[in-house]
Amino acid sequence: MNTLHCCMREYLEYCHYRKRLDSKTLKAYRIDLKQYEDFCAGVSDCFSQNAVDNFITCLHKRYKPKTVKRKIASLKAFFHYMEYKEILHENPFVKLDVRFREAKLLPKTIPFHSIQAFLSAIYTQKEQAKSEYQRRCCVRDIAVMELLFATGMRISELCSLKPADIDLESNNILIYGKGAKERMIQLGNREVIAALVQYRETFREDIEVCGYFFVNRLQHKLSDQSVRFMINHYAELAGITQHITPHMFRHSFATLLLEQDVDIRYIQRMLGHSSISTTEIYTHVSNAKQKDILVRKHPRNLMEVNGG
Repeated sequence: MNTLHCCMREYLEYCHYRKRLDSKTLKAYRIDLKQYEDFCAGVSDCFSQNAVDNFITCLHKRYKPKTVKRKIASLKAFFHYMEYKEILHENPFVKLDVRFREAKLLPKTIPFHSIQAFLSAIYTQKEQAKSEYQRRCCVRDIAVMELLFATGMRISELCSLKPADIDLESNNILIYGKGAKERMIQLGNREVIAALVQYRETFREDIEVCGYFFVNRLQHKLSDQSVRFMINHYAELAGITQHITPHMFRHSFATLLLEQDVDIRYIQRMLGHSSISTTEIYTHVSNAKQKDILVRKHPRNLMEVNGG
């Protein structure tokens, strides 16, 4: 007889070796499925529609809609696998309505002047560095933050860059995104390119030892957490009170390009979005562009109204 635990273990192996999902996706699946397994500890039939339905109700009581949506998707994919393998004759999700209203939260962005102040703070730190170690750290931090804003890439994509992915002869960056999808982004700013060239020259030996482009002081791959710490540190130095996350640089990249009248399909490709609907959320964020249109181009400006 197939127990829930055994089926989940086989499914995760299938996701790893057959579907070749990345480690972060596998980790999320493992956490979500373990949660369902724990919930089913006192349930007589964990493959039933009733068990799944009760579990989803519990999720709604504990988590925000976005998290619930992800956990349901994990469980749904697992039961789809069970059906595909003919372990189950009937998928409990077939007769379950799991749709629910989810609030659309606008992505948070960093104002243009704050990004400018942020970058200025790092360059000032470099100029005022009191030791070679401090200067090296600033050289790396400048390269990281310039590249994050110049490309709109995800923090995980940046930390996973290999030396061969960055071609500073043609100024192209090869990015490995979600779902093992590749995309190429060009660097068009001389200061960004100069920052990367200086970083590569300064850290050449460390990069060779590590195997990744961005390294920490122990010659290991730079972590997501290190970049978050970096952002908090320089935001404080710049006097920025807004809480800034790495993903906000991505949001700002997209929003500021939209405000410069860049076609949304180009932005979709640069961000690595599979669907244009994902990118379209940024059209609701471009308040500055919207204000400019309404102030300068509204037909009311052409009217001359007499009397009163």
